Amino acid sequence: MRLLNEALLRLMVGVQGLGSEGKRERGQTLAEYGLILAVVAAAVVVGAVIAFREVVLQAFNDATHCFL
Repeated sequence: MRLLNEALLRLMVGVQGLGSEGKRERGQTLAEYGLILAVVAAAVVVGAVIAFREVVLQAFNDATHCFL
């Protein structure tokens, strides 16, 4: 009897994974990874601008004064 219950439970879990809920969860996970990637990318850009502040400022100054 226990083996039958375990088999039915596995079957139900497998069938639920094939339904729309499984697809939504996979999509939600993908969206979460995308959000984490965007936050990390923004942190890297901000960190690079802070680290190279003088170089960035000099490049902007050179660009604005190139026609003068």
